[in-house]
Amino acid sequence: MLPVVAIVGRPNVGKSTFFNRLIGERQAIVHDQTGVTRDRHYGESYWNNRDFTLIDTGGYLPERGNVIVDGIREQIEIAILEADVIIFLVDVVQGITDLDQAVASILRKQNKPVLVVANKADNTERSWQASEFYKFGYDDVFALSSITGTGTGELLDHLVTILPLEVKDADEEGIPKIAIIGRPNVGKSSLVNALLNDERSIVTDIAGTTRDSINSRLSFQGNTYILVDTAGLRRKSKVAENIEFYSAVRTAKSIRECNVAVLLIDAVQGFEAQDLRILRDAERFNKGVIVALNKWDLVEKETNTVKDYEKKIRDKMPNMAYIPIITISAVSRQRIFKVIEMVDVVISERHKKISTSELNKFMERMISERPLPGAGDKQRKIKYVTQVKANPPVFMFFMNNPESLPAHYRRFIENRFREEFKFIGVPITLIFREK
Repeated sequence: MLPVVAIVGRPNVGKSTFFNRLIGERQAIVHDQTGVTRDRHYGESYWNNRDFTLIDTGGYLPERGNVIVDGIREQIEIAILEADVIIFLVDVVQGITDLDQAVASILRKQNKPVLVVANKADNTERSWQASEFYKFGYDDVFALSSITGTGTGELLDHLVTILPLEVKDADEEGIPKIAIIGRPNVGKSSLVNALLNDERSIVTDIAGTTRDSINSRLSFQGNTYILVDTAGLRRKSKVAENIEFYSAVRTAKSIRECNVAVLLIDAVQGFEAQDLRILRDAERFNKGVIVALNKWDLVEKETNTVKDYEKKIRDKMPNMAYIPIITISAVSRQRIFKVIEMVDVVISERHKKISTSELNKFMERMISERPLPGAGDKQRKIKYVTQVKANPPVFMFFMNNPESLPAHYRRFIENRFREEFKFIGVPITLIFREK
């Protein structure tokens, strides 16, 4: 479990710019208009050998009666509950406002470490003005500029010293974790209960019944697994309750911490854009991935139904042909243990190692089939390839002019790689380096 840091504060103090600065990406929308960040954004940051999750919240507005305003306030409250450390961002130019006081009054009710960060301190004079914020009663006030990065190092140096240590359950060390993920009401709890033959999770027709993740041990054919039944992910426009925000945090964590993510899809409802976003998250974290079509017993059967249904899904998830798709029914228990059997396959594929000699023989055949494109007056040449890591698999190609290798040829290499070595359900990383 990575420690969690939440950035909170009133609107337009620069939370999204600060968030982008710490994760090194322009992931949050940055705009001068108040309240642009209406949903939380999640990212991972790293400093002094410590990884931590960062949450960017919408600006705090205490007035009731506005759906967006209420939603922003709910996001902050849940981010505070989820966080190990809270960064309270304020604007050194405007000084303390009534909204800042309102945020501070909420934070004082929490028994969590709070770091007051005075943003927009772009010069020495503004840095001195940050002392005003000691009026909130907190020991730590840091002056910085999110735009230029001035002062962020001092903040991060202190932040990592107060982060809790990453704790692993000794009993679960080395046991594969399977996260059952997906939209609400697709049957995640029903599948977990069917696998365990135990009513661990409440199963109803109400979307979002499972409010939090539930970890359970499963023994199957002499092997032990940890099943994580996550709360369903809702479309952003439909997330209305505090507890749903909390569930979204837990689901994101479950994806990051599992070995294999099983995306459950309601076969009657079909594959939606949100399912694709979940798959991309799992792929981004290099997790093993399986798609399970649940409630298959309710689908009207026709000739080639499975093949046609699978083709429709694969058409919506290009570049993810490596992900296996299976059909099950949690209620009737049809093929439910096919999920675990496929998990074993994916875990084995994640640990698979290819010898350097085999890789280079493959590379020679591949290049003879389709030669490397030229690089101006120079001929590109891959000197050799080797596997530098397993679980997840990473391969290093040593060549001249790697930065100019066209994207289409990189895709060709990955496609041929998959044809040759499979890596079913496993994202692979291909790195091209100068020799």
